[in-house]
Amino acid sequence: MKKLFLILSLAILGCSYPARWAADNPITPLPSPALTQTPVIPPELGTEQNPLILALSPSARPNADMIAAGEVIAAFIESRTGYKLVTVAPTSETALVDALEKGNAHIAALSPFGYLFGREQEALTVILASMREGQIFYGAQFIANRENGFTPYYDVERGENTAEASVALKQFEDKKPCWSDAASPSAYVIPFGLLTQSQVQVRSAAFLEGQLNVVRAVYARDICDFGATFIDARELPSLEADYADVLDRVVVIWRTPPVIPYENISLSTALPLEMRRVLQRAFVDLMLTPEGKAAVQTVYGMDELQVVEDAMYDGFASYTKAAGLNLLDLIK
Repeated sequence: MKKLFLILSLAILGCSYPARWAADNPITPLPSPALTQTPVIPPELGTEQNPLILALSPSARPNADMIAAGEVIAAFIESRTGYKLVTVAPTSETALVDALEKGNAHIAALSPFGYLFGREQEALTVILASMREGQIFYGAQFIANRENGFTPYYDVERGENTAEASVALKQFEDKKPCWSDAASPSAYVIPFGLLTQSQVQVRSAAFLEGQLNVVRAVYARDICDFGATFIDARELPSLEADYADVLDRVVVIWRTPPVIPYENISLSTALPLEMRRVLQRAFVDLMLTPEGKAAVQTVYGMDELQVVEDAMYDGFASYTKAAGLNLLDLIK
């Protein structure tokens, strides 16, 4: 009998007391065992399964010659490196920079401002620069009509400035400039950046859509007080033919250092350092062949290339940043 009572008592307790205890002492469930999943490892870059992407020059409608020349470049690099490549034609430089950021392009030619934007995003690094007349950088100059009374701080005989920018450009305070266009490195962005660095406030500018027009306007004196061009736009044949005294009438006030680059070839920072070095060497070898040089000219419009590093663009980056402009507005 006692045994039966014990059993019944436990049964009753099981229906009453333990319920109150459970309410006051909630049970924390044990964690479910984690599901094990094998991580997906993407194929190595430069293989058939994950080829390097060579971007052609941005174009909404690339022509057959450009596409064929792109294949020549890709085939040569494949033969030199063993990497597999495919070519793509971005519709715009903005789309190209975006593709470099997202890993949808690995090799590309970029304008100076396109390069700067990608560099700021840490999406790319430069390996080769386009050369023109043996140079990879060029400068800009501030010009004014001799009769406007500005003091030239550029010595023509010695070929050098005679004062710092902060001194030479101060005389442009509250004067009206003539610029070429809103995306011109030499006839707007860099000169405007220098004025800003020198704390010189100028009046609203006239944008004349062309460096020749800037020289003509300064010559005529009826649009602006001073202007800026590349060095030396005054010597262009069409100007000399129309204005025989242009070099005497339009004087150089000050010249920038040669910091403005031409286009370059850059690589995605997603590529390992050794792969970048191999690709750089392949492009150098490509330019040593007539077929390769012609292909690069057709695709990118570059006749000569020189090995460069990102640090060489620091001066250009500094002046551009001082201008305070949106880089996306400077690329197409």
